[in-house]
Amino acid sequence: MQLDFSDKRVLVTGGTRGIGRAAVVAFLNAGARVAVNGRTDASTGSAITALGGTARLVPAPGNVATEAGCKAIVAAAIAGLGGLDILVNCAGVGEAAKIEDVTEAFWDHMLGVNLKGAFFCTRWALAALREAKGNVVNLASDAGLMGDLGAGAVYSASKGGLVNMTRAMALELAPEVRVNSVCPGFVDTDMVRRDYIERAADPVATERALMSYAPMKRIATPEEIASAILYLASDHARYVTGSALQIDGGTTAGR
Repeated sequence: MQLDFSDKRVLVTGGTRGIGRAAVVAFLNAGARVAVNGRTDASTGSAITALGGTARLVPAPGNVATEAGCKAIVAAAIAGLGGLDILVNCAGVGEAAKIEDVTEAFWDHMLGVNLKGAFFCTRWALAALREAKGNVVNLASDAGLMGDLGAGAVYSASKGGLVNMTRAMALELAPEVRVNSVCPGFVDTDMVRRDYIERAADPVATERALMSYAPMKRIATPEEIASAILYLASDHARYVTGSALQIDGGTTAGR
């Protein structure tokens, strides 16, 4: 299936690393113009330079954990691209914590980035998306579809909220704007390696456990998740809205 995003204008939050960066590359390869969001001017600029500094990339730096940050990110993307067809809310944090170790600051940061950020980026992009009859893809998680001991209660709450927010937004914004989410399992990103493998008492055993967690007996690549994001953002999915696409190697099927 050939996906053509020529002349499409895309904003990817969290586009400097991991799944977000893979999505930026995939959209570029499919012909899109892409606004790349990193938290700072420096991280955003470095990512754009590493991606070749093409004229089809524009910077949209800012912190998604605040409404003001979201508003500025979206404004920079719309100004740089001349409008917006697709918003990919990919920025996220994933550190796990036991309930007794959770502080209010930890809760606020996790929900601020993972849930509030997606809401307010969508809210400030909405006028442009309605004008373009565009769509939104949210990066959720299989932890948003089931209780996940490894992910922890706060992360699971943030992603479960994002899945249900996606459904509610899809109902409210149809038929002009489609809203969908992708729900990956473990993905081979620097965040997963840092937060789940390198911090473990036995990193080697932990990596083996992650590899055997899903029935497919491996973890996903960022590019596999990016492919699903592009499908949901494309005209091939023009009748798909309110979905939570599981890309977890069969994990949720067995739980």
